Amino acid sequence: MQPIQWFPGHMAAALRDVARRLQSVDVVVEVRDARLPVTSANPALAALVGRRVHLVALAKEDLAQPRETARWLAHLTGAGLRALAVRGKDQGSIQRLRRLIVQAGAGRPSIRALVLGIPNVGKSSVINALLRRAAAKTEDRPGVTRDLRWFRVSPGLELMDTPGVLVPKIDTPEAQWRLALCGAVPAERFDAEAVIAAFGAWLAGQPASERQQAPLDLATFAAARGCVQRGGLPDLARAAQLYLREFNQGRFGRFTLELAP
Repeated sequence: MQPIQWFPGHMAAALRDVARRLQSVDVVVEVRDARLPVTSANPALAALVGRRVHLVALAKEDLAQPRETARWLAHLTGAGLRALAVRGKDQGSIQRLRRLIVQAGAGRPSIRALVLGIPNVGKSSVINALLRRAAAKTEDRPGVTRDLRWFRVSPGLELMDTPGVLVPKIDTPEAQWRLALCGAVPAERFDAEAVIAAFGAWLAGQPASERQQAPLDLATFAAARGCVQRGGLPDLARAAQLYLREFNQGRFGRFTLELAP
């Protein structure tokens, strides 16, 4: 598989801007993908947090295996972090996050929280759920949020949405295909067929009970979805885009690609 990298100029600018704005922030909410609790964490962002209160929200928990999410939450808590799982459409989890932010504010009459994470991890969806309105831009593709914006949740709570920032160099092939599969990298930056093949190879190594409804190979999926070219050959390019979309809609089941220690 060809190396996958994506670090446009606005990400570098966003890191500098976040560093400047942190002086006026009380709490940092780091949003990670519950399917990739390690790979979806950006060490550069964590380094900026310093001694500020650091919360970790595992977003898209409805796409991850509940058992593994529980293990990851226990692991993160054991490492000294305040962590919980959230889903934008589940107000129960969103209100738990709100209470955790307020508690982390240590009784301050006015709390300012910065929400950060990698691209397309669900930051803006979490903010919109807290606001109970569509204020922050959301789309099913990375790189939509480009600017830092403050939103008032209540008289005593403000949230800042920030652009998603990847690491300048994604070190391993495993991290590359996992980030691409989960939507953190634009489709034009990677070979979708190669990413799906890597996922299929990983899936083949899992117990049969864990594979759920995910097709192991793209040709089988193309035939099942009617993605056929002239002459009856499978249209793998079209099938690959559909495969990625259905994976991230949870159509194949719930997968956690990184197991908790």
